[in-house]
Amino acid sequence: QVQLVESGGGLVQVGGSLRLTCAASGRSFSYDAMGWFRQAPGKEREFVAAISWSGGSTYSADSVKGRFTISRDNAKNTVYLQMNSLKPEDTAIYYCAAGRITGWSTRPSSYAYWGQGTQVTVSS
Repeated sequence: QVQLVESGGGLVQVGGSLRLTCAASGRSFSYDAMGWFRQAPGKEREFVAAISWSGGSTYSADSVKGRFTISRDNAKNTVYLQMNSLKPEDTAIYYCAAGRITGWSTRPSSYAYWGQGTQVTVSS
């Protein structure tokens, strides 16, 4: 059974850091692009960051550029999102996603597999 499980969310103060982890199981995701998305209450799911299967290409949303870094470890079937300088507007449920994509994609519809999400709350 293919599964993506996010962890590492929690409550943090403004300016703090968190590292999200997405562990994939059920098959190798070494040739899948991976992405992080988030959804705040009352808002649509939005793209955060994506990484190509090799890790050689990444892309981040303007709202997190310079603060968030996506990376992956294919040997561990795991993708990470390092979040620094967190702001209250970063509060959301964060989801990881996987898909057989050339390069990466910012569109949720490009990803076939999704995790259940992890809550990130930034307090001011």
